[in-house]
Amino acid sequence: MKEKMDKFLKALLDARSPTGSEYEATAVLEKYISGVSDSFEKDTLGNRFASLGKGGKTLMLAGHIDEIGLIITYIDDNGYLFFDQLGGHDRCMLSGRRVCILAKKGVVYGVTGKKAIHLMDEKERKEVPETSHIWIDIGAKSRAEAEKRVSVGDSAVYDVSANNIFGSIYAARAFDDKAGCYCAFETLRRLSAKKKSLSCRLVSVGTVQEEIGTRGAWPAGYAVNPDVAIAIDVDHATDYPYVDARKSGLIKLGAGPVISRGPNMNPKVVERLEECAEELKIPFQRAAESRPTGTDARILQMSRSGVATGLLGIPLRYMHTPAEVADIDDIENCVRLLEAFALSLKDSDDFTY
Repeated sequence: MKEKMDKFLKALLDARSPTGSEYEATAVLEKYISGVSDSFEKDTLGNRFASLGKGGKTLMLAGHIDEIGLIITYIDDNGYLFFDQLGGHDRCMLSGRRVCILAKKGVVYGVTGKKAIHLMDEKERKEVPETSHIWIDIGAKSRAEAEKRVSVGDSAVYDVSANNIFGSIYAARAFDDKAGCYCAFETLRRLSAKKKSLSCRLVSVGTVQEEIGTRGAWPAGYAVNPDVAIAIDVDHATDYPYVDARKSGLIKLGAGPVISRGPNMNPKVVERLEECAEELKIPFQRAAESRPTGTDARILQMSRSGVATGLLGIPLRYMHTPAEVADIDDIENCVRLLEAFALSLKDSDDFTY
């Protein structure tokens, strides 16, 4: 029997939001959140902010809303589109993909192409092609024809929808990080019905341009100026073949959200997250991070005079591919944990150490 994915999460996963062009996803946030929050705002980079409550301490929950994508850099005389990467792609995955180009006049569909294997020599077959040796075919016969539909600078994503694999396991193009963004805002949505029990001011933020350097988190953290911040992102599940747990740690799909520990995380925030999980019997896992992480947490921790920061991860297989795999039970337990953490905050809490 198929698990039923929440409509809000499904809408975020289906929204096409390559880094720098997050419009479809921000429209989803406005639809589902603006009516239940005390305020819903945006900034000049495209970050979205929803607030709830007026307590003494400010808690910021941040999940980035952008995803990896492609950007059109050149159109040749025959109408083929060449591109660069938005965020980190595995070049082995680039060719033979259906893509959606977000053009000014609407979505344009195409496929990524390269020389067929039958036409390659032995040396070419063993090589991973450079990005510049792959193109997008939109069925145009000339540059002029292509330019009527697309422009240099248009961005694109893989044309893949979320689908159920089995039980609570789903595949999607961009669990990274629509899942984390969902958790940040779904927590606010649920707490809107428990507003009287909330002692803090909660600000949920959908940050932009994380995939090219956690750029949205810089102004967002400065603007919110939180006492406590928790970034929610995906974390590498390491429960599949050929991953060495001695190097990467052991993270399992379906075993609960991942609470990270290390210099990027405030130890008192980590302790509180674990206490909340244990009190509600929410399964969780631990990960060790020896340096600033590649998430918004690295920026939030250093905002203004410093912020007590935590990082929650949602286990994910096959990150930055067209078929990322996650367990929606992990996502649900992440929301439950964030809700409990928010309700636990009191004005007297001291996160200095």
